[in-house]
Amino acid sequence: MSFQAYLDTIQTKTGQSPDDFRRLATERGLLVNGALGSGVKAGDIVAWLKADYALGHGHAMAIYALLKGIKQEGDA
Repeated sequence: MSFQAYLDTIQTKTGQSPDDFRRLATERGLLVNGALGSGVKAGDIVAWLKADYALGHGHAMAIYALLKGIKQEGDA
């Protein structure tokens, strides 16, 4: 499954786009000036997404990769 396919599945399941997750992470203090805040770990993001959006580990890690800047929308 491509990275973009993960994002598409997440949007279908949650109704939230990648930009929505960036905004939500900023509102929660997880993203600061477009970058992960100091001390924010993958586990923090995964726990939030599992609790609030019932995402599985792999899909939550895809959002983490997006927020961290490891992957971008459209990546294979």
